[in-house]
Amino acid sequence: MGLFDEALNMVQGQLAGENAGQDGIMGAISGLMDHPEIGGLSGLVTKLQQGGLGDVVSSWVGTGENQGVAASALQAALGSDMVQSLAAKAGIAPETLSQGLAQMLPGVVDKLTPGGEVPSGDLLAQGMSLLKGKLFG
Repeated sequence: MGLFDEALNMVQGQLAGENAGQDGIMGAISGLMDHPEIGGLSGLVTKLQQGGLGDVVSSWVGTGENQGVAASALQAALGSDMVQSLAAKAGIAPETLSQGLAQMLPGVVDKLTPGGEVPSGDLLAQGMSLLKGKLFG
């Protein structure tokens, strides 16, 4: 089973039996990584590290256990404007998005960083495209 299949299975497992807002959160995660101000997974990791979440994000990328993160800390690191914009596109409240990101982003980043390293280049873009295609048909 490939990296992105594992990420997809993890995400689908989290979505199973939960409310429709989770679909919006996954769409927001995809939108976040595609956002021009972010620049993919490596840009997201950098932005969160610069936003004061360096140790937390390093645990997601690393091979050990993922540290949890507060929704308010994610919102502060990403910026309220970005969270509000992503929430509006997803059709959910910013607070709901922040909570969902706090729940799901550690696992998604963990699955997309095998061996404790952030992949670079076209492989990541192809993987995210595959993940979006499987999730959103």
